[in-house]
Amino acid sequence: MLIDDIKNEILINELQLGEKLNHCVHHKERSQFSLLLAMLTDDVEAHSQFFLPKTEQAPHQSNENQLRKKFNLPDKQAFAIEDLSQVNAFNQAKLIKDNRLTELYLINALKPNPLAFRDNKQFIEKDIMENTSLYCQKKHELENRGKSYAQSRLNFKGDEWLNTVNDSINMAI
Repeated sequence: MLIDDIKNEILINELQLGEKLNHCVHHKERSQFSLLLAMLTDDVEAHSQFFLPKTEQAPHQSNENQLRKKFNLPDKQAFAIEDLSQVNAFNQAKLIKDNRLTELYLINALKPNPLAFRDNKQFIEKDIMENTSLYCQKKHELENRGKSYAQSRLNFKGDEWLNTVNDSINMAI
Protein backbone atom coordinates (compact mmCIF):
# COMPACT_ATOMS: atom_id res chain seq x y z
CA MET A 1 0.00 0.00 0.00
CA LEU A 2 1.12 3.52 -0.72
CA ILE A 3 0.95 4.75 2.85
CA ASP A 4 3.17 1.92 4.15
CA ASP A 5 6.02 3.19 1.96
CA ILE A 6 6.10 6.55 3.66
CA LYS A 7 4.75 5.82 7.16
CA ASN A 8 8.14 6.20 8.86
CA GLU A 9 8.91 9.59 7.34
CA ILE A 10 7.54 12.98 8.28
CA LEU A 11 6.15 14.51 5.13
CA ILE A 12 7.33 18.03 4.68
CA ASN A 13 7.02 18.71 0.98
CA GLU A 14 5.82 17.05 -2.19
CA LEU A 15 9.33 16.16 -3.32
CA GLN A 16 9.40 13.41 -0.71
CA LEU A 17 6.43 11.74 -2.39
CA GLY A 18 8.16 11.42 -5.74
CA GLU A 19 5.58 10.52 -8.36
CA LYS A 20 2.98 9.17 -5.92
CA LEU A 21 0.77 12.26 -6.23
CA ASN A 22 0.92 11.99 -10.01
CA HIS A 23 0.08 8.28 -9.82
CA CYS A 24 -2.98 9.01 -7.66
CA VAL A 25 -4.24 11.62 -10.08
CA HIS A 26 -3.89 9.40 -13.17
CA HIS A 27 -5.46 6.37 -11.52
CA LYS A 28 -8.29 8.46 -10.01
CA GLU A 29 -7.42 7.56 -6.44
CA ARG A 30 -8.93 10.67 -4.89
CA SER A 31 -8.85 9.45 -1.33
CA GLN A 32 -5.13 8.58 -1.51
CA PHE A 33 -4.40 11.93 -3.16
CA SER A 34 -6.33 13.81 -0.46
CA LEU A 35 -4.63 11.86 2.31
CA LEU A 36 -1.15 12.54 0.92
CA LEU A 37 -1.86 16.26 0.59
CA ALA A 38 -3.27 16.38 4.09
CA MET A 39 -0.12 14.73 5.45
CA LEU A 40 2.12 17.46 4.03
CA THR A 41 3.16 20.23 6.39
CA ASP A 42 1.07 23.38 6.43
CA ASP A 43 4.13 25.60 6.87
CA VAL A 44 4.50 27.36 3.54
CA GLU A 45 8.17 28.11 4.08
CA ALA A 46 8.91 24.36 4.06
CA HIS A 47 7.48 23.82 0.57
CA SER A 48 9.89 22.70 -2.08
CA GLN A 49 9.78 25.81 -4.27
CA PHE A 50 11.61 27.70 -1.53
CA PHE A 51 14.52 25.26 -1.69
CA LEU A 52 15.21 25.34 -5.41
CA PRO A 53 18.84 26.01 -6.29
CA LYS A 54 19.63 29.64 -6.87
CA THR A 55 20.81 30.50 -10.34
CA GLU A 56 23.37 33.20 -10.70
CA GLN A 57 22.41 35.71 -13.32
CA ALA A 58 24.57 38.52 -14.50
CA PRO A 59 23.06 41.75 -13.23
CA HIS A 60 21.32 43.53 -16.06
CA GLN A 61 22.33 47.15 -15.88
CA SER A 62 20.30 49.66 -17.78
CA ASN A 63 19.43 53.10 -16.71
CA GLU A 64 16.37 55.14 -17.51
CA ASN A 65 17.99 57.11 -20.33
CA GLN A 66 19.07 53.93 -22.16
CA LEU A 67 15.56 52.52 -21.91
CA ARG A 68 14.02 55.77 -23.15
CA LYS A 69 16.32 55.67 -26.21
CA LYS A 70 15.66 51.98 -26.84
CA PHE A 71 11.88 52.35 -26.77
CA ASN A 72 11.92 55.78 -28.40
CA LEU A 73 10.19 57.48 -25.47
CA PRO A 74 10.10 61.24 -24.83
CA ASP A 75 11.98 62.88 -21.99
CA LYS A 76 10.83 62.21 -18.46
CA GLN A 77 8.08 64.50 -17.26
CA ALA A 78 9.38 66.74 -14.52
CA PHE A 79 7.51 66.94 -11.27
CA ALA A 80 8.05 70.66 -10.75
CA ILE A 81 9.50 73.60 -12.66
CA GLU A 82 13.21 74.12 -12.19
CA ASP A 83 13.51 77.75 -13.27
CA LEU A 84 11.17 80.64 -14.01
CA SER A 85 11.53 80.30 -17.78
CA GLN A 86 9.34 77.19 -17.63
CA VAL A 87 6.37 79.16 -16.29
CA ASN A 88 5.43 80.18 -19.83
CA ALA A 89 4.87 76.54 -20.73
CA PHE A 90 1.91 76.52 -18.36
CA ASN A 91 0.25 79.38 -20.24
CA GLN A 92 -1.97 77.23 -22.42
CA ALA A 93 -5.19 79.22 -22.07
CA LYS A 94 -4.79 80.84 -25.51
CA LEU A 95 -4.67 77.43 -27.21
CA ILE A 96 -7.80 76.34 -25.37
CA LYS A 97 -9.57 79.61 -26.13
CA ASP A 98 -8.78 79.23 -29.85
CA ASN A 99 -10.06 75.62 -29.66
CA ARG A 100 -6.68 74.18 -30.68
CA LEU A 101 -6.86 71.19 -28.36
CA THR A 102 -5.13 68.86 -30.80
CA GLU A 103 -2.12 71.17 -30.90
CA LEU A 104 -2.14 71.39 -27.11
CA TYR A 105 -2.23 67.60 -26.83
CA LEU A 106 0.64 67.26 -29.32
CA ILE A 107 2.78 69.84 -27.48
CA ASN A 108 2.25 68.03 -24.17
CA ALA A 109 3.03 64.66 -25.77
CA LEU A 110 6.30 65.86 -27.34
CA LYS A 111 7.54 67.91 -24.40
CA PRO A 112 5.51 67.23 -21.27
CA ASN A 113 5.05 70.10 -18.87
CA PRO A 114 5.99 69.71 -15.24
CA LEU A 115 3.13 68.52 -13.07
CA ALA A 116 3.41 71.25 -10.45
CA PHE A 117 4.94 74.67 -9.91
CA ARG A 118 6.97 73.77 -6.87
CA ASP A 119 8.60 70.70 -5.40
CA ASN A 120 8.62 71.76 -1.79
CA LYS A 121 7.36 69.11 0.61
CA GLN A 122 7.20 71.65 3.43
CA PHE A 123 4.89 74.02 1.52
CA ILE A 124 1.28 74.07 2.68
CA GLU A 125 -1.24 76.23 0.87
CA LYS A 126 -2.66 79.25 2.63
CA ASP A 127 -6.25 77.94 2.58
CA ILE A 128 -5.19 74.78 4.35
CA MET A 129 -3.09 76.59 6.95
CA GLU A 130 -6.01 78.94 7.75
CA ASN A 131 -8.13 75.91 8.66
CA THR A 132 -5.65 74.71 11.29
CA SER A 133 -5.40 75.82 14.91
CA LEU A 134 -3.43 78.90 15.88
CA TYR A 135 -0.94 76.66 17.65
CA CYS A 136 -0.35 74.67 14.45
CA GLN A 137 0.02 77.86 12.39
CA LYS A 138 2.56 79.33 14.81
CA LYS A 139 4.51 76.08 14.98
CA HIS A 140 4.64 75.80 11.18
CA GLU A 141 5.71 79.45 10.86
CA LEU A 142 8.57 79.03 13.34
CA GLU A 143 9.73 75.79 11.71
CA ASN A 144 9.83 77.50 8.30
CA ARG A 145 12.10 80.15 9.77
CA GLY A 146 14.47 77.44 10.93
CA LYS A 147 13.59 77.77 14.59
CA SER A 148 12.67 74.81 16.71
CA TYR A 149 9.28 74.80 18.37
CA ALA A 150 10.10 71.95 20.72
CA GLN A 151 8.65 72.64 24.12
CA SER A 152 10.77 71.98 27.16
CA ARG A 153 9.51 69.46 29.67
CA LEU A 154 7.89 70.84 32.75
CA ASN A 155 9.58 70.44 36.09
CA PHE A 156 7.01 68.12 37.66
CA LYS A 157 7.68 66.51 40.99
CA GLY A 158 5.14 63.72 41.28
CA ASP A 159 5.95 62.77 44.86
CA GLU A 160 5.39 66.31 46.15
CA TRP A 161 2.12 66.56 44.23
CA LEU A 162 0.88 63.25 45.66
CA ASN A 163 1.82 64.41 49.18
CA THR A 164 -0.15 67.62 48.66
CA VAL A 165 -3.19 65.69 47.41
CA ASN A 166 -2.90 63.28 50.34
CA ASP A 167 -2.64 66.19 52.82
CA SER A 168 -5.72 67.88 51.35
CA ILE A 169 -7.70 64.63 51.58
CA ASN A 170 -6.62 64.16 55.20
CA MET A 171 -7.68 67.72 56.06
CA ALA A 172 -11.11 67.18 54.50
CA ILE A 173 -11.69 64.12 56.66
